[in-house]
Amino acid sequence: MEMESRDGGSVFAHIPKVPEVPLYALQVAYGKDPSPLKLNLGFGVYRTEDGKPFLLNVVRRVERLLVNDIWSARLILGADSPAIKENRVTTVQCLSGSGSLRIGAEFLAKHYSQHHTVYMSQPTYGNHPNLFSAAGLAIKTYRYYDPGTCGLDFQGMLEDLQSAPSGAIVLLQACAHNPTGVDPTIPQWEQIRQLMRSKGLLPFFDSAYQGFVSGNLDEDAKSIRLFVADGGECLIAQSYSKIMGLYGERVGALSIVCKTAEVASHVESQLKLVIRPMYSNPPIHGAAIAAAILKDRDLYNEWSIEVKAMNDRLISMRQRLFNALCDKGTPGDWSHITKHVGMFTFSGLNPEQVAFMTKEYHIYMPSDGRINMAGLGPKTVPHLVDAIHAAVTTLCLN
Repeated sequence: MEMESRDGGSVFAHIPKVPEVPLYALQVAYGKDPSPLKLNLGFGVYRTEDGKPFLLNVVRRVERLLVNDIWSARLILGADSPAIKENRVTTVQCLSGSGSLRIGAEFLAKHYSQHHTVYMSQPTYGNHPNLFSAAGLAIKTYRYYDPGTCGLDFQGMLEDLQSAPSGAIVLLQACAHNPTGVDPTIPQWEQIRQLMRSKGLLPFFDSAYQGFVSGNLDEDAKSIRLFVADGGECLIAQSYSKIMGLYGERVGALSIVCKTAEVASHVESQLKLVIRPMYSNPPIHGAAIAAAILKDRDLYNEWSIEVKAMNDRLISMRQRLFNALCDKGTPGDWSHITKHVGMFTFSGLNPEQVAFMTKEYHIYMPSDGRINMAGLGPKTVPHLVDAIHAAVTTLCLN
């Protein structure tokens, strides 16, 4: 009798095993760690000060008031946006932010003939390259984060965009940049807009944290509204996972602002063709919750207040961490922690120090030193400070 091969004769036997995604491997390791001191600062999920998932009260209230409606374009562009009034915006519901980006990438690969290269910030959200390369688009980067200042390399960014070929796609994070926590100022955004329009570069915005920088939903949409106000075209991917706490519901939207209503109509018809073979129809429950909040004035106001409270806590944690590091006398300049915005901050810790903190203090975070500020609370800041202090004094900063 012949021995059966180890792969069972599978036609898929030639497929190699894909290495685990580091961030998800980190989550698995955290789950297995029995230490009561363990602290998860890696996964980008907003939590309470006790580290519990945060369910907004306004979401609890509307789960019984489901309606099938999406007002995403109004949220990001403003209710009085001329582009909306002129029917130049087409919006389709997608599977959260990643799904919105993926649909946009596929649409551009099929229908955008000017250039099939996407420029994205260095660094950027880890899944960004995957979402665009899967559609067959080439990936290039532009300078963004300056490790020397822990701030924006604005001149480098402008130089790289200036060098990009006409028609190239540029991925921009609307606010609360992931992973750095560094955003351009509004005057800097205006310079970026002028350069991109003069070069004929196509803006593709990723908006996952609207309200998490200023605490104001309109304020945090200003970067996008600058580009829409000039009458030019752009793509906008939105996620409601963080800003409404709808993580498992996969609520998102892709909006494409066009030159004319007729073009927008054609674009919408093609987007539907892109979506149909992927998932046909998106789930309704989470989208209906989001729609109910966006459509009802009282619910929208309640949500706005809760978003402001979430943002205030993030700012409070930044200040608390900075103060504690200063009080501890931890070597180094930690002022960037309070200068950064949104959920994340690049701590400046190197991979060796992060590994030391995981091993000795049960603190889990990406090797690049990114900290999810929403993973912290008043009770856990001292433990993190002890770990950082030990790591910095034991292993020198780069």
